[in-house]
Amino acid sequence: MYGVHLIQETERDLFNDFISSSPKPHFLQTYEWGELKKATGWEPLRLLATKEGRPFAAISLLKRRLPFFSRAILYAPRGPILGEECDAEAEDFFWEEVKKTARLHRAIFLKIDPDILKEDESYRLRLEKRGFCPRGNRLGFGGIQPRFVFRLNLTPAEEEILAVMESKTRYNIRLAERKGVRVRTAEDRSDLKTFYDLLAETAARDRFLIRSFHYFEQIWEHFVRRGTARIFLAEYRGRAIAGTLAFHCGDRVWYLYGASSDRFRNVMPNHLLQWTMIRWARELGCRIYDFRGVPGDANPENPLHGLYRFKKGFGAQFTEFIGEYDLIISPFWYFLWTRVLPLYQQILRGLRRRSKEEEAF
Repeated sequence: MYGVHLIQETERDLFNDFISSSPKPHFLQTYEWGELKKATGWEPLRLLATKEGRPFAAISLLKRRLPFFSRAILYAPRGPILGEECDAEAEDFFWEEVKKTARLHRAIFLKIDPDILKEDESYRLRLEKRGFCPRGNRLGFGGIQPRFVFRLNLTPAEEEILAVMESKTRYNIRLAERKGVRVRTAEDRSDLKTFYDLLAETAARDRFLIRSFHYFEQIWEHFVRRGTARIFLAEYRGRAIAGTLAFHCGDRVWYLYGASSDRFRNVMPNHLLQWTMIRWARELGCRIYDFRGVPGDANPENPLHGLYRFKKGFGAQFTEFIGEYDLIISPFWYFLWTRVLPLYQQILRGLRRRSKEEEAF
């Protein structure tokens, strides 16, 4: 007997326990990530499918209502989560229930980007059989979530993990230790503010946007306080010079944010921070440490090549996922969303640009 239902707050632990114990757990599918995104305008919808009362599949959908239209889009970051007991029949039932939910909420489409490797041809065929079509590309990081990452196998001993690193990486870890860099865990909101200030300094230097401090306060409440995320601060001569934020779910840890000061970068705090997080992941009994996004090529001309080399230096394996797939619920609205709306936005940008040029004269 199959069943499926929307998860309520009282079933948070049931949902999270299934996510974390599955073969491919992910923090982006946890109950708390939906709560975090709720503060940014998304509505979380969490489905749990069961067979004879035992969970076999789950998905956390983020719903965004479209202004001026009684329509919505759905996105399941790194979803769905399928259990070991999810056979073909069970998976068919699960996706039919997901489609019913999507129609009920007047969704135009559902986007997924599952934690499935590119080499898994059978999974790709199962998606396409059920109506999913591939989207996205290989430019930059390759999608909303990174299509390309570096992953480190944590099952060998520490000495073996160090041995597979590039010699320069090992040297920089030991250099930071010799120079007196110390890494500690953030303990309170003042440490969170220290980390955020470092992140703001990094964003200004490298010219990228960051979320508000309130967003990181929500991360602290939903994850750090619950023990499923940790902030690390590297200190030198009594001041914090770098910091990182990592998430934990099941047998994996993900490095999500990194920040560093313009000062004392020569004492290599970022290398020691990564090594500290790797050791933390091993203490948790994890099998995989995920460095997250890198560009899809190793071209030295790529502006992100330095990031690629930094993560590769830890002996991690370059990993490519199957990418984004859309399940089209309303073909007419999907055509407007993917074809007409982008063209309209392009025309608007052109008109604004032309107007500014005329004003200049």
